[in-house]
Amino acid sequence: MGRTVSGLSDGEWDVLEERLVAYGREVLRIERDGIAKLATDLGSDFAKAARRIIETEGRLVVCGVGKSGIVARKIAATFASTGTPAFFLHSSEALHGDLGTVGVGDVVLAVSKSGEGQELLAILPVLRDVGVPIIAITGSITSTLAKGADVVLDASVEKEACPMDLVPTASTTVALALGDALAIVVMREKDVDVHRFAAFHPGGALGRRLLLRVRDAMHTGAELPVVRDEALMHEAIIEIANKRLGMTTIVDGGGRLAGIVSDGDLKRILMQRSDILDVPVQDVMVRNPKTIGEDVLLAEALERMETAAPSPITSLIVLDDDGRPKGVIHIHDCLKAVG
Repeated sequence: MGRTVSGLSDGEWDVLEERLVAYGREVLRIERDGIAKLATDLGSDFAKAARRIIETEGRLVVCGVGKSGIVARKIAATFASTGTPAFFLHSSEALHGDLGTVGVGDVVLAVSKSGEGQELLAILPVLRDVGVPIIAITGSITSTLAKGADVVLDASVEKEACPMDLVPTASTTVALALGDALAIVVMREKDVDVHRFAAFHPGGALGRRLLLRVRDAMHTGAELPVVRDEALMHEAIIEIANKRLGMTTIVDGGGRLAGIVSDGDLKRILMQRSDILDVPVQDVMVRNPKTIGEDVLLAEALERMETAAPSPITSLIVLDDDGRPKGVIHIHDCLKAVG
């Protein structure tokens, strides 16, 4: 039996592979059990913490250090993105001037597995003097942090996922899940809908998907392919080729939409007759084509094209109040903008 690049034979690798997968599953089971216990034990303290955050007129200040600091930073980001003004304050930096960013009306959410971190405990007296409410997420409800907090959320776990029961794994997962739960229930109580959520995410794919509308990407003016209904197919073919949208609108004498001709229609008619250039567009065009409003989200426009019956389509027509073509949105425009 040959050796692999790693120095293991195929048989040895098979044994190792099985062992690694078993270890991975064990880690996931331990972390799953930690969250399951958290969900079962969740009670009135959770509601009190959520109420403190909902009713605050200031900001949510999320504190932590080490692994708990990483969790705290993510919790702060989740709150900020779901409608609650929030920021992360590193406990060590707070001791050297940054504590001045916390003011009356704010609420502090302190994250600590042991509840005995000296940096975090050192700022508690100052917070109490200012009158800032303190919510603790901790793995020890008898810790100094817990005793000094106004509301305590129990994030304890039976064991960590590491074989020495030392490396923060299950405990950080539980603390993070607890922060997510807080953020989402606060979001729901504040009635943050998709439009407000979109306003917090103006950049990136998420923002584009939630904010961009048909009017932001449709082809208008000189880019809009238009042919009169009395024209012949050779004019339609030239317009399709020039505007490069794979179709052209067909309008009547008043400029109102009468139909469309697409690349697919050209292929269909070519299979039926050879004198396509002299065929009237009225004999080929699809009447009553699908249209869309310019204020519709691009994501919805994309969905309409992909799910159109009896088969997907590549374009939708935007009409003005008089039924005249105002723009065309192509599937490629949607994919580029929201993909």
